[in-house]
Amino acid sequence: MNPTARAFWLSSPGHGELRDVTLPEPGADEVLVRALYSGVSRGTETLVFRGGVPESQHDVMRAPFQEGDFPAPVKYGYLSVGVVERGPDELFGRTVFCLHPHQSRYVVPVSAVTVVPDRVPAARAVLAGTVETAVNALWDAAPQIGDRISVVGGGMIGCSVAALLARFPGIRLQLVDADPARAETAKALGVDFATPDEATGERDLVVHASATGQGLTRALELLAPEGTVVELSWYGDRRVTLPLGEAFHSRRLTLRASQVGTVSPAARPGRGYAERMALALDLLADPALDALITGESDFGELPELMPRLTSGEIPALCHRIRYPDPA
Repeated sequence: MNPTARAFWLSSPGHGELRDVTLPEPGADEVLVRALYSGVSRGTETLVFRGGVPESQHDVMRAPFQEGDFPAPVKYGYLSVGVVERGPDELFGRTVFCLHPHQSRYVVPVSAVTVVPDRVPAARAVLAGTVETAVNALWDAAPQIGDRISVVGGGMIGCSVAALLARFPGIRLQLVDADPARAETAKALGVDFATPDEATGERDLVVHASATGQGLTRALELLAPEGTVVELSWYGDRRVTLPLGEAFHSRRLTLRASQVGTVSPAARPGRGYAERMALALDLLADPALDALITGESDFGELPELMPRLTSGEIPALCHRIRYPDPA
């Protein structure tokens, strides 16, 4: 008898449900994974949950193992950690990360899973997809020793970028967010914090991840002449207006996009998606990154949890989902 599972689906914008799934028999080059944890990426996943993916981006925004189509019904998500129950001997019983939606068990190709290093707890490994985005952003941004850098937007992505930048020697770094409560997160990451009106200016580089027009405007204002903003925000169907008639040209500023769907051209030759993911998991050995996980719920609570995360009733960076132990 083929194994069964339960999966979380967005049935219509703003409404989710758990559905039963019958899994296929794993092939010779596939693994059966039993989920231990998954993570809700509050920015992208809540945008999907409210039906905010523009029609022009329906193909671009597809997750690797997504089923259905935007706006709904759709099974969406990409932060899953589990244990291999069936598969090649070298993977059997290993803890792995996979870019898979919220589902209790799943069958995927061997190439779709990355072994979690022994020194990285499974509960922290749900951050791998987010840290991978931060790695790609820093390859794009190419910070240098001694740079004055701000990260505007203390959400899941912004904090991941700040956590990695905190390891660079000689960098003067500041995390900027409108929520003063993010000061505690910054402290846990070993990073200076400021609200937008208190933020230090004359920055060589600003990484923007607030997903707001006000945040992007402030990011440009913080730059020194010839400075660069690396834009990580995903706005979905919202339009953003910028004051490019002010200092943008006279100060010769640069605004450039970074997106995890493509490995940065600035990465070392030969580095691909697998190497980038393995690096992200290796970086998660740092316990300071636990500060990015701000809540945990049982898998069965997801249909009631997602509307509360989307509305902001539950403030969160990464909200971790815990799956039941079959024992």
